[in-house]
Amino acid sequence: MLNELNEPKPFWGGAWTEKKLDAFEKYVNAYLTIMDKNPYWKTIYFDAFAGSGDRDVQNEEIFKQLSILPEQEFVYKGAAERVVSMKKKFDWYYFIDSDKKSVSSLKNKLELIFPERKKSFVFRVSDSNDELIKLSKALKEKKLASLIFLDPFGMQIKWDAIKALKNTKSDIWILIPTGVIVNRLLDKKGELKHIKKLESFFGMREEEIRKFFYKSQKRLNLFGQEDEMLAKVMSPIQKIADLYIKNLSQIWKHTIETPLVLENNNGTPIFHFVFASNNKTAVEIAQQIIKSV
Repeated sequence: MLNELNEPKPFWGGAWTEKKLDAFEKYVNAYLTIMDKNPYWKTIYFDAFAGSGDRDVQNEEIFKQLSILPEQEFVYKGAAERVVSMKKKFDWYYFIDSDKKSVSSLKNKLELIFPERKKSFVFRVSDSNDELIKLSKALKEKKLASLIFLDPFGMQIKWDAIKALKNTKSDIWILIPTGVIVNRLLDKKGELKHIKKLESFFGMREEEIRKFFYKSQKRLNLFGQEDEMLAKVMSPIQKIADLYIKNLSQIWKHTIETPLVLENNNGTPIFHFVFASNNKTAVEIAQQIIKSV
């Protein structure tokens, strides 16, 4: 079993969550400022993992094997209340989550705090990947623009859902669990026990994933003979982020070069908050914001 990431409870969901949401909130403000000047576009805020923040992963085998601590889930706290409370507003707010209780809790909370915006809220208990595909169809058929926020616990986002957003007027922020989960599935021996999960996440075949993250090395054994061994690449966490961003560039014209990196107390990258858009200026704004937080 892999080692636990034993961070103190106050650290999880503290500085990380605030840093992530501060960057996102600043971008939302800039996005709405620009879109206000283009009223012919109807805007959608789309939060595909918008639940109340509670997660029960006790029955998830992958998390049992990785020893994901409950405290580590708090970094995924959503942005719903922050976005809705802003003076500038979207035409519609879509809040999606697979957990009925979480959606109900969020619905009650937002409608109580923001009754004047109640008619613009859409709450759905559904699979986020399915809803992303539905969104992509709507964006292609109507004069709609969407800011998408993907803040999942783990690797639930399937590449097929991401790929469906190609050629849409959309900006997207995604929190990638580069160090806390993905890197740990890319084990040093290259056994890749969760290869299907990795294939779905990256949108790549097993042989492509192996070629990117593992190199063959020859070493002399005790008998002076050469043995061929598989070695994991150096700086794998950074390479995970680089690869994901590279894949995003196949869907959107512009991707962020330097994502927001969230580190643990030892300075090890655990998450990368990445951005993509078909608008070059949008990426430049996102990059400036990341440098400022």
